[in-house]
Amino acid sequence: MQQFKVDDRVRIDIPDETDPDYRLHGEHGTIAKILSDDAAELTGNPRDSQLYRIELDSGQTIDMRWRSLRPPIED
Repeated sequence: MQQFKVDDRVRIDIPDETDPDYRLHGEHGTIAKILSDDAAELTGNPRDSQLYRIELDSGQTIDMRWRSLRPPIED
């Protein structure tokens, strides 16, 4: 189970072109904050209660679940 922490570099991985967030696929950023909610109660997966606030290299800030995060691709 991959877990991320604040200040980790990540890459957004949303390969489904029909997903509205596909526009973020391949973007890189840094985890700025980890938020909690009650999503795990709906899904039964405790990892779903973590919402990662990411500051993208582009300057945009987004919130993503663990399923859409991967380690960065290093140049």
